[in-house]
Amino acid sequence: MLTFISTITRLGLALILGSLIGLEREKKRRSAGLRTHILVCVGSALIMLVSIYLHDFYGEKGDPGRIAAGVITGIGFLGAGTIIRSKEGIRGLTTAASIWISAGIGLAAGAGYFSAATAATIIALLTLYMLKRYEQE
Repeated sequence: MLTFISTITRLGLALILGSLIGLEREKKRRSAGLRTHILVCVGSALIMLVSIYLHDFYGEKGDPGRIAAGVITGIGFLGAGTIIRSKEGIRGLTTAASIWISAGIGLAAGAGYFSAATAATIIALLTLYMLKRYEQE
């Protein structure tokens, strides 16, 4: 059963990890920045907590994976809104991917899988900060 402290810890971790990715996007003045990533990450954590709660409440009838799968599907629509196609090419794919991974990080934090949430955040940040120099302009 989820305790108050456990719930606050999970949501707090989602807040911190989502903000780290959001700060990077904010610095680059992307369409989805700090607030968007925080809301996606904390929202995903909340949905995962609800999934766990429903499973605890209903037992075998509640499937925590079903609601989490809906998050991953639904977040695609939010990410699609950041993608812009023009004559110069396509922009916004990295921002869309960062929104998607923020949702995954939130689900992991909500599930209590702190090591995976933290590791995924580190990998995402390294990817966003360190690999830009290898991309073609």
